[in-house]
Amino acid sequence: MTASRSNRPFWGWARAIGGFALLAVLLWRVGAGPFLAGVRRIDAVAIGVALAAGALTTVCSAWRWRLVAARLGVSLPFPRAVAAYYRAQFLNTTLPGGIAGDVHRAVRHGRSIGDVRLGVRSVAVERIAGQAVVVALGVVLLALLPSPVRGYARYALIPLAVPAGVLAWRQRRRIAEMPWLGVAGLSAVILAGHLTTFVVAARTAGATASLTRLLPLTLCALLAMMLPLNLAGWGPREGVAAWAFGAAGLTAEQGVATAVTYGVLGLAACLPGALVLLARVLKPSTLDEGVAVHG
Repeated sequence: MTASRSNRPFWGWARAIGGFALLAVLLWRVGAGPFLAGVRRIDAVAIGVALAAGALTTVCSAWRWRLVAARLGVSLPFPRAVAAYYRAQFLNTTLPGGIAGDVHRAVRHGRSIGDVRLGVRSVAVERIAGQAVVVALGVVLLALLPSPVRGYARYALIPLAVPAGVLAWRQRRRIAEMPWLGVAGLSAVILAGHLTTFVVAARTAGATASLTRLLPLTLCALLAMMLPLNLAGWGPREGVAAWAFGAAGLTAEQGVATAVTYGVLGLAACLPGALVLLARVLKPSTLDEGVAVHG
């Protein structure tokens, strides 16, 4: 355990350095123009959509967390879950590595219920289950919609389905205990919210392609954010967007501008988390009351 914990800072910095390196390569290949364009074209309408979509995805994420926590025997009040999720998202988007907020959410939740291990487990299960559903939905959509990766996505369905089926069979008892219907439904809404923000980012950045053409491209970039080498979400997203847009007959510069716009809109959508942090400083006990463990 000691060695594992000592390696965590190293891997956190390795993730950040990897994301920074990818951004540096993109800056060298396409120049600063797409990065600046991705920021300059943002307007009040785009920010408003981002805030609304962010509120929807955060509420659904908090609801998903409550479902998982309840199955693990933890009562988590909905307002506290939403506040904690907003705080975690803000930290994820402003600190290197992209997972600091989830670690903070897990530890604080664990301390509030008097069981850090159970708190960490509830957050880990919620994140893993949610991301598994998002990846599965994403691959299915990429296999159906026309895009540069459509053929690859179709071939990926079987390699993904086989190990997933084996794992599901081996862990069938634990998996049966999870509220999969709720997790799947909420994760689908969360994915739709993020894709909406990404399409708005593409339009804001100047992309005029049809929705059916843009959707799979933005989905590729969105899934790339799950790769471990990133700087608070930056790096793989911009790289994959550059490649996907270029391969689809658009331009790599437009892909980078779209991804940068999405990054800024994503940060704007998480700004309520900064207010949660401020409220925590002003009234330390307000946001962590009312959590209990049931036997």
